[in-house]
Amino acid sequence: MPSDYPVPMDGLDAEYTGFPADVIPLQYQALLLGDDRRMSAFAEAITRTVSRGMRVLDLGAGTGVLSFFAAREGATVTAIEREPRVCATAQAALAAAVGDAVRVLHADARDYLPQEPVDVVMCEMLHVGLLRERQIEVINSFKRRYLRHIGGPLPRFLPEACVQAAQPVEQDFTYFGYTVPAPVFQVPESVQPRTVELAAPQVFQQFFYADPLPTRCAADLTFVAERPGVVNAVRLITKNLLALVYDPPGSVDWMMNYLVVPVTQPVEVLTGDEVRVRFDYPCGAEITALADVLRVNVPAHTR
Repeated sequence: MPSDYPVPMDGLDAEYTGFPADVIPLQYQALLLGDDRRMSAFAEAITRTVSRGMRVLDLGAGTGVLSFFAAREGATVTAIEREPRVCATAQAALAAAVGDAVRVLHADARDYLPQEPVDVVMCEMLHVGLLRERQIEVINSFKRRYLRHIGGPLPRFLPEACVQAAQPVEQDFTYFGYTVPAPVFQVPESVQPRTVELAAPQVFQQFFYADPLPTRCAADLTFVAERPGVVNAVRLITKNLLALVYDPPGSVDWMMNYLVVPVTQPVEVLTGDEVRVRFDYPCGAEITALADVLRVNVPAHTR
């Protein structure tokens, strides 16, 4: 497996696709469908979460594969997708696969509200670092409107929780003698010969979707350098806990592609130095918003 996807779905942006950040057009959907880590994790999580007779809502359904998994478990599913061609493709594919078990509606996930209670809400409008896509906005809006118009309790959410970590690294941004410090996406299971980990990752954010949700991703972390080097980038790590399971206890997880973001002022460190990493950006912001506020320094008292 290569160290980086050539065009990972975590890396598609509005300028590249010509579409808004929260819309993945049809020509890129196969990248999602072909991501075995993502697909197998969601298939297992839905198998463990959804059972026959449940009512399931799929917000931002794309081509409808999560709705397919839920319908396969015997659920009645409503799928919401706002990109017209993707929606039409989902309608045709789901009708062929599961008949009328899934109702596909052309609507905006930020506005749609079911007319009756649902048991499970699936929403995969996710990007590493909770950047770019509208997962938090959509779920926050849904929860407010659901409680106001339908009442409690809230349905179960899939994903159920999120854990985010950051890590100072030294990244080789030189390609064939040409140096370009630009964000890099990495497949978690792959060897990363261009990356030197200068300290272990630290968690800066974790939450359950059923609880009050953050509107910002903020960190003020202090690391201890495990080896000498130059901190010229910070790696973001996002793990989605798709479903909590109890037999045996654990969770079905999906680790997204890592995101390595260069810092504007690299810092040289020695073994044992403290390294302070800070950032604060709104959920759903562009990667540039993180790059603009990312700060790394070695506190004076450590030298």
